[in-house]
Amino acid sequence: MPKTILIVEDEAILREIVKDYLLNEGYEVLEAADGNEALAIFEEHDVHLIILDIMLPEVDGWSVCRKIRKTSDVAIIMLTARTDEDDTLLGFELGADDYVTKPYSPPILLARVKRLMDSRYARAGKLSDEDTLISNGIHVHFSTRTVTVDGERISLTYTEFEILTYLMQNQGIIITREQLITKIWGYEFDGDDRTINSHIRNLRHKIGAKGNCIVTVIRAGYKFEDKT
Repeated sequence: MPKTILIVEDEAILREIVKDYLLNEGYEVLEAADGNEALAIFEEHDVHLIILDIMLPEVDGWSVCRKIRKTSDVAIIMLTARTDEDDTLLGFELGADDYVTKPYSPPILLARVKRLMDSRYARAGKLSDEDTLISNGIHVHFSTRTVTVDGERISLTYTEFEILTYLMQNQGIIITREQLITKIWGYEFDGDDRTINSHIRNLRHKIGAKGNCIVTVIRAGYKFEDKT
């Protein structure tokens, strides 16, 4: 079944260009021209990924992201004409998985979409002994991309899930911020170390008392330690 992508962009020409690229790749596409419309569409449809412009009429992209993250871990790519790193960091702190700066190349945006889609849904339905990773009461289920902590399910964004599993798979090994950036976004990512810091902070908060398993190694990076 085709995956559905919601484009939230107030410029009709840009919406149409991105829509054509996505349709050619076999995705179903929904469109919204402002934040309120985006939230209404999201409530009514099964959306698998959102391409979300920050500068929107009515309700801005940050507010849309914040409201959606209260109930959903749907993949979100934010579009921004701003070059201020603090704006980008705010998007990540609110739970965005990736961002693309305007003006952008539609093929590059499409590549980001496909990366998120492939990582999230490619393994759906494929069950094996390797589909579960367990440590310190944290259970990761790869086939469904779900995480439970001491039996309680928690909601992680795509990026938080990728960071947690990468650290757990390399338990006891120091992983640099550069390694995390390359693993999750690839070499073309133009963010900085603070991006990773924001996601680590959000991840620790979500896993609660187990957050102390993610250890900061000063001037080196992070590692996952067995605290049992």
